[in-house]
Amino acid sequence: MLALIIFVITLVLVIWQPRGLGIGWSALGGAAVALATGVVGWGDVATVWDIVWDATFTFVALIIISLILDEAGFFNWAALHIARWGTGRGPLLFMLIVMLGAVIAALFANDGAALLLTPIVLAILVRLEFSARAALAFIIATGFVADTTSLPLVTSNLVNIVTANYFGIGFNDYARVMVPVNLVSLIATLAVLWLYFRREVPRRYDRDRLEAPASALVDARVFRAAFPLLAVLLVALFVTARWQVPFAFIMGTAALVLMAVAGRWGSAGTPVISLNRVVKNAPWQIVLFSVGMYLVVYGLGNAGLTDIAAGALTWLAEQGTFIATLGTGVALAVLASVVNNLPSTLIGALAIDQAQVPALTQQLMAYSSVIGNDLGPKFTPIGSLATLLWLHVLAGKGHRIGWGQYMKVGLLITPPVLLATLVALAVWGPLAIRLGS
Repeated sequence: MLALIIFVITLVLVIWQPRGLGIGWSALGGAAVALATGVVGWGDVATVWDIVWDATFTFVALIIISLILDEAGFFNWAALHIARWGTGRGPLLFMLIVMLGAVIAALFANDGAALLLTPIVLAILVRLEFSARAALAFIIATGFVADTTSLPLVTSNLVNIVTANYFGIGFNDYARVMVPVNLVSLIATLAVLWLYFRREVPRRYDRDRLEAPASALVDARVFRAAFPLLAVLLVALFVTARWQVPFAFIMGTAALVLMAVAGRWGSAGTPVISLNRVVKNAPWQIVLFSVGMYLVVYGLGNAGLTDIAAGALTWLAEQGTFIATLGTGVALAVLASVVNNLPSTLIGALAIDQAQVPALTQQLMAYSSVIGNDLGPKFTPIGSLATLLWLHVLAGKGHRIGWGQYMKVGLLITPPVLLATLVALAVWGPLAIRLGS
């Protein structure tokens, strides 16, 4: 009960974020209380750090890359091209914006897609003079697809990195399973979003209102370096998978290279992008949050939650791999929507590791946990920190979405996408895992 009380209070502070107290300090405060009361021990600190350090610093490096590219005008350039490719047809523009969000989520993580692309899409919609209802359709679609298509690569979501590292899943093995599954999620996302918002999307728009994509570029040198760097980065992630090189080392190296290009290190020229602002805006609070919140959750596991969850997963496994895959994903999706997906990810990993299940079923449960914790947050605004930050960004732009309005949409459009994605994993996963063994 003490562990549960500490967790609930910590979660409330993380979501509420009292003035001057960020998510990191809130989580760290909860961890300090858990340590002081004996809910966790100092040995647990080392265990949790071993679980989260690679994922945390990979995420920070990825966001730094995203911020530099955003400052250089890269995403604005891409969005303007997409708007022109829409050829003045609203339905086609809607589909292309969703697909752009999927690509950015895959390469720059869900947070990058939701937080960086949304303001750009919003600015384009204002330029095209879309109505408030039409703009809302595009905005929600952008935020929704950022999570539902953050499955394909280990680096596409913090949840993916934590889970893959915990179960020793290599970058190549993960992609073999999840890239096809992510395509199913994208198709389901497109279908559901279109069915829900088709009446709000205008049939036509004036493409001539858009400025030339080249006008969006702020730092041409960074822009020219972006595509080669991303290509080398992806190749490096696949090639080094056999040696289990920590993702943070690879992603950190890429971030440093891009910082060197943007900062004109060792070359002539005045920097166009302020690296001080980029580094300052990097999510350093997530480092404190990862250690603090996961330590609080680990205390819940020590108090018996892991045993209960492992028993439930063992029962699911007895019903067959198909039921185990769907059941694990749905259960963790619901848990993530209530307690936030990062705590839910660790609870799921500990329970799956402890459950008495065959090796193949355990791997399918691990992948199912990724799907549940990536998509489950779309049920409620508190399901992920990215959603809370996304709502805050929108409010700052004059587009306030209430929790009731959000849940009305989320509870309706998330279940079919979640179910379709889990079924795809249950069908394709066993074959893909055997191909890699």
